[in-house]
Amino acid sequence: MKRYCLALDLVDDPKLMEEYVDYHRSVWPEIKDSITSSGIIAMEIYKIENRLFMIMETEDDFSFERKSAMDAANAKVAEWEKLMWKFQLALPNSAPGEKWRLMEQIFDLNA
Repeated sequence: MKRYCLALDLVDDPKLMEEYVDYHRSVWPEIKDSITSSGIIAMEIYKIENRLFMIMETEDDFSFERKSAMDAANAKVAEWEKLMWKFQLALPNSAPGEKWRLMEQIFDLNA
């Protein structure tokens, strides 16, 4: 199993942030299916103010490239991602269209 941590910001508007949280309280079933079918075993998202933090646990053979290809071929995922851009704000120094950014681990208590 692999673990990845990613970050993303939301547009700093309380109403939009509340709406974003509401969408994630009842994520579309097709989105959940696309997540699990790509090799993601567990996913959690945390929020503080307008900053989001995601933890993903995946199968050993998971790849972001394969997940992106699967998403590109899924119309419902494209619809969800287009909708989410209303709420999301790319982190500074993100590539055009880049949302969630992979974080670098800098400490491990058990290492």
